[in-house]
Amino acid sequence: MSWLWSVIVGAIIGVVAGAITNKGKSMGWIANILAGLVGSSIGQALLGTWGPSLAGMALIPSIAGAVILVLVVSFVLRAVGKKQ
Repeated sequence: MSWLWSVIVGAIIGVVAGAITNKGKSMGWIANILAGLVGSSIGQALLGTWGPSLAGMALIPSIAGAVILVLVVSFVLRAVGKKQ
């Protein structure tokens, strides 16, 4: 049951990151979940596990990591699109 809670919190983190970067409309639910889960790992690796946490994810570093991930992925996809 804890994996379900992690997926739900990851989805919320992904939605927040999409809203902050204005890329949320182009991302689907699966992309939001992946951005939240992977971004959480990135953010906690870079910034630590301080602040409030849910489902084992520190929210502030997780959101920051998801924002970084969304910005990098959108930059790479835009660069690849321009080459074609």
